[in-house]
Amino acid sequence: MSLFAIADLHLSLGTNKPMDVFEGWQNYTARLQKNWCAVVGEKDTVVIAGDISWAMKLEESVKDFRFIHDLPGRKLILKGNHDYWWSTKQKIERFLCANGFTDIEIVHNSAAKVGKRAVCGTRGWLYNAETQQDKKIVSREAGRLNASLEDAARQGLEPVVFLHYPPIYDGMECKEILDILEKNNIRDCYFGHIHGSLAAKKAPMGEYKGIKMHLISCDHLGFLPILVK
Repeated sequence: MSLFAIADLHLSLGTNKPMDVFEGWQNYTARLQKNWCAVVGEKDTVVIAGDISWAMKLEESVKDFRFIHDLPGRKLILKGNHDYWWSTKQKIERFLCANGFTDIEIVHNSAAKVGKRAVCGTRGWLYNAETQQDKKIVSREAGRLNASLEDAARQGLEPVVFLHYPPIYDGMECKEILDILEKNNIRDCYFGHIHGSLAAKKAPMGEYKGIKMHLISCDHLGFLPILVK
């Protein structure tokens, strides 16, 4: 039973917002499906760290979630900044159950057990948040990350953290998120959101303040889920 991760699928099977118009994204759903099936088994788990579907409403995301459901393994999903369809946890869980997507679960103010580890995380927010509204969102996201890590501690599991936004980028830090990672002695942090080779050069990869940072956006990984070590 292995744990994999990927972010930023940006599926639009039920809406008209194809990613194929961007360089490197041509035929990406077929490439993703082929690569996923090559490495992920039915007993494995894959974390999808946000920006899952371009749908604006849950009912518009059915085809995207069916695509994910049909892929091997258990899937754990987190919210991204473009997941406008995201609603309350209860409503999303009802939607998944009603459509038979029983292998898809939400990580939201919670931790999901995968072997001896706990998948923890939240969306995160801007590393250069300056407005009062941004600061309010950062505070809320920090609270959600704390709740997730506290759930992992209650279960007696080793936490691995997944975010959508990177906690640092281009020399700027989201201090509230980083402080939580350091306080909880998090060894690995996986994040998405960053696209393109030029932007990726500004993203943290490797060790930062004792934390190993991993960029897992779909295009950066070549549309291949990465094994979480």
